[in-house]
This record gives sequence, structure tokens and C-alpha cells, in this order.
Amino acid sequence: MPFNLAVVGTQTTLCGDKLGNLILEVAKNFVIYLGMVIACNGLRFLLKPYKLPRITSDIMVGLTVGNIGIVRRLFQKFNLTFGFIIDFGMMCYMFALGIEMDPRVLLARPAKYTKVAVSGVICTFIVAGLMAPMLQFFPGEHRVLGFTLSLATMLTNTDSPVLTRLMTQLKIGKSDIGKLMIGAAVHSDFLCYLILSIGYIILPLPQYCNQFQEMMDFKPKPRESIKMGCAVLVQVVFTSMVSPMLMKWVSNENPEGRPMKGPHLVLSLAFMVLMCAFTTLYDYSPMLSAFLVGLCVPREGRVSKWVITRINYMLTSIFFPIFFLWMGYEANFRMFDVRHPLTWVRFVSLLIVATAGKVAGTIIAGAMLGFRWPESVAIGLLLVTKGHLHIYLAIKVIGCGAASVSTGIVMVMATFLTALPAPAIVANIIRRAKKRAPTHRLAIQLLDPSSEMRILLCVQGPQNVPASINLVEITRGTADAGIVVYVTDMIELTDELSDSLERDEGLHATTLKDKEVMDMREQVTKSFQDYVMENDDGITLKRTMALSTITTMPADICILAEDLMIALVILPFHRSQREDGKFDAGNSGFRYVNRKVLRSAPCSVGILVDRGFGSLEQISKCEVELNVAVIFIGGKDDREALAYASRVAQHPKVKLTVLRFLVDTSIESSTLYRIILPEQENEMKSDDECFTQFYERHVLGGRISYMEKHLANASETFSTLKSFEGQYSLVIVGREGGMNSILTLGMNDWQQCPELGPIGDVLSGSDFSATISVLIIQQHRLKGEIDGLDEDFSII
Repeated sequence: MPFNLAVVGTQTTLCGDKLGNLILEVAKNFVIYLGMVIACNGLRFLLKPYKLPRITSDIMVGLTVGNIGIVRRLFQKFNLTFGFIIDFGMMCYMFALGIEMDPRVLLARPAKYTKVAVSGVICTFIVAGLMAPMLQFFPGEHRVLGFTLSLATMLTNTDSPVLTRLMTQLKIGKSDIGKLMIGAAVHSDFLCYLILSIGYIILPLPQYCNQFQEMMDFKPKPRESIKMGCAVLVQVVFTSMVSPMLMKWVSNENPEGRPMKGPHLVLSLAFMVLMCAFTTLYDYSPMLSAFLVGLCVPREGRVSKWVITRINYMLTSIFFPIFFLWMGYEANFRMFDVRHPLTWVRFVSLLIVATAGKVAGTIIAGAMLGFRWPESVAIGLLLVTKGHLHIYLAIKVIGCGAASVSTGIVMVMATFLTALPAPAIVANIIRRAKKRAPTHRLAIQLLDPSSEMRILLCVQGPQNVPASINLVEITRGTADAGIVVYVTDMIELTDELSDSLERDEGLHATTLKDKEVMDMREQVTKSFQDYVMENDDGITLKRTMALSTITTMPADICILAEDLMIALVILPFHRSQREDGKFDAGNSGFRYVNRKVLRSAPCSVGILVDRGFGSLEQISKCEVELNVAVIFIGGKDDREALAYASRVAQHPKVKLTVLRFLVDTSIESSTLYRIILPEQENEMKSDDECFTQFYERHVLGGRISYMEKHLANASETFSTLKSFEGQYSLVIVGREGGMNSILTLGMNDWQQCPELGPIGDVLSGSDFSATISVLIIQQHRLKGEIDGLDEDFSII
């Protein structure tokens, strides 16, 4: 009995030691996994300025970490487990890829991208099929047909997920050439994987190459191929018939906005898994089976969206770091035959075959479609991009024999190089597009001073008309240049007004019949017409209307501005001045409109805060000069305000004073904790260049007054602004003037209207002067654009 207890105790100790060692080894692997995640993200961050695709940094990290000795020794113990993880991850990858593709394109009328894809596939397939046998990529006497066709198909293919992310990252995905490349890549993927899926039935390739020579000596058996083909046909037909009904039923039972019911989700996933696993019983490739099932599952519906979202998240967050570590381990550089000339011949030939075939195909398709040859070449070079599946198959090749180790590593290196030139190619596309479609000049600073200026002048009612007329008068500039003013009524569409609308039959037009609104519009029109009749020199007046709900009015104003090629939209402040000089509570709806237009306008925007500017005598009739000041601290908006002020200064009845606020560097507190970033340094350089040009052009002539204020902090800025009382009728400021300057630091803490910016908010405050009107100007924001070029540019 004691002996038995001792044996049991010894066995328990051994089991505990094994379990402890296993936990330790798992912990080490987890640490390596975390290291891979950190290294991949870190290198991606370092390479971000070079705009390289994510896969390039991941390959670099994987090849480096996977060839470290301690990592290789640790990985070897879990190699089989990691192999199953990789195979499962690639099945999920192919399944998600299949869902996102539409097999109906085979029956549809060929689009441009279809012709480009087919031409590239055919040319590359022919070139690769002719070159592959001569380069002896694989050992054995029976390698020619099966592996040649497979290699030709993979060289023909384009990794559409990688190219799509790359086009989005480089901001040309919305352009015509970007859309064409993404469509061609997806279609190329679809065709190549379809060829592989059908070809595998006729010439099945080994899933595992451990006994490569026996597999090479294997001769296709027609009976087995027929059985496999029938299984695949049953799988495709059954999935195509049942999955739409199942997904539609699940979607109806789980409407949008409610959590998915667990049983329905489990049922859907079980159906997909069973369909994917069915043909593997007949030795069909699990990856290709998953791809075919994905093709048959409808893309619409909550389940498909849920599956794609979860798979993509799993791949990006968990699978890819493991995948590239596995790649680095399998691509053992010690086995890479560097000295053998044939290794480098294979490497160069892979790149040449893939590139030459794609470029030749796109040039042929481009000639038929009327593309210019530089764009055709660029499309072909970008469609060469390879990705994760190509790396996976290259690593599988490494297990096929000693002579194929170099071949597999060569394929990985070639995959890495296909994505490297993409940023330079896209930069060339953008450069050519800029030459053909110059930047839209939708900012005053970019306007030619001798060209006419187009303004969209928004009014809420007759109360805004006097101030608007005076603003037009001082903005008109010279008669030769001229000004086009679109006076736009901002009319909120209420239920009462909606009932009074009369829709014209057969036309997408409405007529407003409300008498009160019609009288208001006639009053506004008459006031402006009277002004233009008296001052018709260089002024063109046109009338428009923004009749919509508050929520849609900003979009209507922006559409108007874009369609009419407006340079400046001027909006009235949402609060009006009372008789006692204070502002009323204002209209929160129009404040919403102002803020949304500032955010989305396709041109520069000004907000006019009227405090007596409209009560002045018409400036054209006024005998005394109008005192106007423009404040310049720095930034794009201040430069825009200065450009606008240069037009105001041309008016004979305006006396303009330019006030430049500078940081007093002689005071220690003004330089304490002051750190100038590279972006701020570039802005300061642009400020100096802009102000120097303005000074030489306008100030040296003597008509414009110039003052410098050396200030230490925001408190002194506020005191200087308070001193303006009684000196100026109108002050022009940039909305974000000095936003990053110490001269406005802290002003945001007590802002009442952030949409006016720090200086504009102070000048418009309730405790400020009751006689100074303010015009706050924001320069056109180039959000979502490529250095001024629209993302949806056209070049082909």
C-alpha cells in the first residue's frame, strides 16, 4: 500500500511538472504573440509617413522575428498547433472574401473593370504558363502541368483586400481610376479563385506536402474527380437555394436595431460550417470549399454583415500577427540558397512575369477603352499587388522538398516587393491628375485679384438687408473685377409652409404660395434692386432661396455654393441686437445651420455679427470714411481675412487699419513652456510670406494704416480688444486666428459661441462694445481632399 501511494505521488508530481511546463511554454508563446503585435504596430507607425501598405511592415517583422533562434526553438514545439490555426484562419479569410463577391457579374454586361481584369488575367496566365516550366520551380518529373497551372493562376491574381485598403489609405479610392482598380482587383480575384476551384477537381494538388514525391507520382483518377465534382456541384446548388431563404428568415426575425437572437445566429453559423465541411469529405480543398460557400451566401442581411465584421476583426486583431510569425518561422533563411544563380533568376522572373503580364493586359484593355497609356501602365503595376493567400501558398510550397525552400522564400519576397512601389505610383497618378484638373479656387486667398468674386449672401429676413448691402458695397472691389452676389433667403420649412407649396406636375419643382413669405421675399428683392440700380458699376445681383427644414438647410446651402462656384458664403449671426444694444436669445435653429455650414461648406464662410453696421447710412452715399480694422495673429483663417480685407481696402470710402498681434518675446512668461511644432513652424512661415506680400502691395502705398501690438498673453489680447471701443465700425477677424498662439491661450474657457472662434467670440460678447460689428471668416477647409484635389477626381 505505501508503495502504491509512492507511485501515485510520483505520477502526480510528473503530471504537475508537465502541466507546469506546458503552461510556461504557452505563456512564452503568448509573450511572443504580444511582441509581434507591438512590433507590427510600431513599425507600421514608423513607416506611416512613407504611406506603405500594412502588409509590408507585417512581412518585415514576421521574417525578422521568425528567424530568431530562441523563437524558432519555441515555435517548433507548437508547430503543428499553429499549422491548424493558420489553416482555419485562411478558411475564414476565403469565406469572407467569397461573401463580398458577387457571382452574378459573370452574367452581367462587361463593365470597364471587367475588361481590364479579364485582359490582365489572360495575358499574365499565358506568359506565366510559358515561363514556369522552364524555370524549374519544383522538383520531380511530373511537376509540369498541375503546378504550372497553379503558379500561373496565382501570378495572375490580385489580392483585392490589400489593394482596396491601399487605395483607401492613399485617398484615391473614390476617384475613377481608384474605383476601376478596386473593381478589377475583385473581379481578378473572383476569376482566379474560380479557376482554382474548378481546376482542383481535375488536378487535385496536395494539401500537405510532407510526402511530396509520392504526391507528385500520383496520377489523377477520373472516378475520384467525378465524385469530387458532383459533391462540389451539390454543395453549390444546395447552398445557393437554401441560404437566401434562411438568411431572409433570420433577418426578418431580427430587425435592425435589436440584438441578434442567439438560436438564430447559431443556426446560421452551423449551416455555413456544415456547407463548408461537406466537400472536404471527398478530399476537396477546405479553403476553396469555404470560398465557394461564401460566394453562394447572399451579401445582404444582418447575418452576412455580422459574419464579415467579426471575421475581419478576428483576422486583423488576432490572426495576422500569428500568421506572419508562422511565415517567418517557415521561411528559414538558413535554407535560402543565396549563392545559386537560379534562385535569383526565379526571383526576378516571378516579378517580371507578374508585372509584364498585368501591364500588357491593361495596356491592351486601355487601348480598347480609350485610356492614356500612362494610366494603363499605372493600373497594371498596381494590379500586380499580392497578399496573404499568396504568402500562405508560398509557405506551403516550402514543405514540398529541399529544392522548393528557396522557391517558397522567393515567392514571399516577391509578394513583399509587389506592394512597395504603390505609394510612388499613386503619387504619379495624383500629380498627373492635378495637371489635368487644377485645384478648385474656392478660397479668397487663391482668387486672382483681377477676377470676379462670387458671394452667396444669406439673409433670414428684411432685418438683415441693410447690413448685407453695406457689406456688399465694401466687398465689391474694382469695377473691372466685379462681384456676383447671390442673395439667398433662409426660410425654414414648417408644416404650415409645406401645406402652401404647389408642386408642378411633371416637374421636380415647387412654388411657394404663402403670402407672408412672398411679401418678405419681395421686400428683400426690392431693397437689393434699388441698391444695384444706384450702384450698378461691377455688381451682378441674382436671387436664390434655401427653403428646407433646419436639419437639411445646411446641406442645401452647401449644394448651392458648390453648384454656383461660390468663393464666400456670408451668414447672419443667429442673434439680433435689441434697442438697448444687447443681443436677444437668438434662434437656435439658425445657429445650428451656421455651425453645420462652417463644417461642411465647399468654400470660405463668413458670419456677420451686426451691431449697428446696418443702421449706418449706405456707404456709397456716406460722406465720411468708414473705419474698418482687420486683426492678424496667424493661421489660415487670418490669411483669408487679410485677403478679404485687401478687397475692402479698394473702396474709396473705407479707411482700413491692419492690426498685427505679435508675441512679446522680451517677456519671460510669453516664452515659458512654448514649444513650436514643425506644423506650427510651417504655418508661421506661411503667415510671414502672406503678410509681407500684403504689406508691400497695400501698406507701403500709404492708404492702409498698419499697427503692431506686442503682447505677452491672452489677458493683454483681451485688454487690447476692449480698447477698440468707438474706433471702428467693423472688425474683420479669422475664425481660428491664433488658435495655437499663446495670445489666445485660455480664451476658449469662457467662450459663449465657439463657432465664432476666440477673437470673434470676445468681440461679439454681450459685455463688449455695442457699436462694433464683426465679420468672422473661415478659409475653405480641404477636408477629405488630396492637397486640394478632390478625392473623386477623374483622370481616365
